[in-house]
Amino acid sequence: MNAPLRSPPLASADKTNMPMSTVEFIGLVAMMMALTALSIDLMLPALPAIGEALGVADANNRQIVIISYMAGFAAGQLVYGRLSDRYGRKPVLMAGMAIFIIGSLVATLAVDFTMLLAARTVQGIGAAAPRVIAFAIVRDRYSGREMARVMSFAMAVFIIIPVLAPSMGQGLLFVGSWRLMFDLLLVAGIIIAVWAGLRLPETMRHHAAEPLSLRASLRLALETRQTIGYAVSGGLIFGTVLGYVSSAQQVFVDVFSLGTLFPLAFGATALMIAAASLTNALLVERLGMRRLSHISLAVFIALSALLVLAALLGGAGFWLFMGVMAPLFYLFGLIAPNFNAMAMEPQGDNAGMASSVIGFVSTGIGALAGGLVGHLFDGTVLPLALGFFGLSGLCLAVVVWVEGRRGVFHPAR
Repeated sequence: MNAPLRSPPLASADKTNMPMSTVEFIGLVAMMMALTALSIDLMLPALPAIGEALGVADANNRQIVIISYMAGFAAGQLVYGRLSDRYGRKPVLMAGMAIFIIGSLVATLAVDFTMLLAARTVQGIGAAAPRVIAFAIVRDRYSGREMARVMSFAMAVFIIIPVLAPSMGQGLLFVGSWRLMFDLLLVAGIIIAVWAGLRLPETMRHHAAEPLSLRASLRLALETRQTIGYAVSGGLIFGTVLGYVSSAQQVFVDVFSLGTLFPLAFGATALMIAAASLTNALLVERLGMRRLSHISLAVFIALSALLVLAALLGGAGFWLFMGVMAPLFYLFGLIAPNFNAMAMEPQGDNAGMASSVIGFVSTGIGALAGGLVGHLFDGTVLPLALGFFGLSGLCLAVVVWVEGRRGVFHPAR
């Protein structure tokens, strides 16, 4: 098994590029990560308009606009990591951005729901590249708790996008049609591609020795218990958030009658992840990734149980719902970056393939679980509450499998 390796300071292998400062590096990583959040959350206010324009009567079927993107996103992640290990991070990133831009262009021209879903799948396949490359280049440069700290700062920046995206989508609907949202995604893709193309140095280290074979590289990622275990647990906890995202428009508009104010409520909960990411960056080196994330997961389960009980008793009104969802999202912000960092930690020079496997597993599980939770929406918050409780409970079971009973809540195994 490869031991965790600390990468050398970021330096450009391309002499035409100036080395990036840490602040710019974190900013670009955050935007690469945020592209998927923008691609999902921007759509939420537009789902009824898309359904009406393209003849989709069932409100739950409109959620496929989100799920089809996530399906492409999950599948695409299997490819880019290995390619980036062989050909470098930057060329693969640029190829993925080109695919995303093409998907966005096709989506703006979609004439029926099938064409739109196909374009969304292509978008997802393309957006998988910046997600995989973002984690790989962070792993190229950092390791251990320092890596978790950098990822926390990046998450604190990128979470601004899902906070603002529903309001941006609502604003675009006021001035034009839902197609403007895909125009915005097209512009965002071009901006990120140009920024990375001009400024991002190649971070992958080159070695004289032959890289691992495809089989050995894949086995290293799949057979390392810490890597695959935290990929699965990360997917389960991500499924809670994706279930919330896919049904948020129906919950806030149909259940709580917020109308056009729905983006404000959605953004308020998402903002808690940013606060948690900053907290994580400050505390992770002192408390350790395991103790901080495991304690947060235990509290997450307890709050989810409270929401289930309130829903069963008919007391899950708007303010109680928000009062529980806000801390749940805060706890998610303490769990997700640490789970990702612990999954990547043992992989060393296998960072590209590991990032692909982790991304595919966590996104695939999250998309399936979140899609199921969202599709079970029945006009109440009970399916969402049960989804949060069940998925977080399964997440804890996987963590115990990885760490053993004595390793849970321990600062280091």
